[in-house]
Amino acid sequence: MNGQELIRALRAGQRVYGTAIYSPSPIWPRVVGNLDLDMVFIDTEHTPHDRNTVSWLCNTYAALNLAPVVRIPAPDPYQAQMALDGGAHGIIVPYVEYPEQAQALGGAVKLGPLKGDRLGAALDGEQALEPALDDYLAKRNANKALFINIESVPALERLDDILSVPYIDCVLVGPNDLTCSLGIPEQYDHPDFQEAIHTIIRKSRANNIGVGIHHNFAHHQIEWIKAGANMVMHSSDISAFNRALTAEFKTIRAATDDVGQIRDENVHF
Repeated sequence: MNGQELIRALRAGQRVYGTAIYSPSPIWPRVVGNLDLDMVFIDTEHTPHDRNTVSWLCNTYAALNLAPVVRIPAPDPYQAQMALDGGAHGIIVPYVEYPEQAQALGGAVKLGPLKGDRLGAALDGEQALEPALDDYLAKRNANKALFINIESVPALERLDDILSVPYIDCVLVGPNDLTCSLGIPEQYDHPDFQEAIHTIIRKSRANNIGVGIHHNFAHHQIEWIKAGANMVMHSSDISAFNRALTAEFKTIRAATDDVGQIRDENVHF
């Protein structure tokens, strides 16, 4: 998929598959290209990747027809434009709690390169765009998707207002942060968390916005797909590596009577 195909699929409720990629190894895209995915999630909130690395990742995966979507470190329109300039087909905005944040990021993603007062007037509806400019911006930004992270109680309380912003293509839940905000850290089967997830799914799809949860466990993904989620953002390269090798070494040690050291299998990426 490219960004335009990604937007159409998400809004239409079609299922989209992706995973988070942390490794910048030049060998890795060849492996990822065999996973039958639609997009990749490239994170700059929790990783030390510089702009050059992120741009390399974006352009490499785009060449493989895997839409690269970059999570920026903060709800900052200028950082969004930087990632798009580097080759991102979409932006994931962390910890959105106000509709005004979504509106400002929508301006950066959907109306760039407009900035400043001219952009503000367009977003506020105070000054209509000239037909030629409107057409130019629509064509220029047709390949750019906007994802927002809903991951807190304040975001849930303002969810209707946030989802009314017209530029949002997908809601991606941050489950670890959301459980912490709910006061039930990592209790993904807790009724409060499940109620929040089902509310987000229902309201997002009612607004023709794609929705999914970035999570490491397949049984939860299946449950949420059945509830209506269509963005299947599952696991990451580092998490899958950790789980697979941990299980295999446990098998080897058990078969050779070597209990070994028990390690934490939960890698929070």
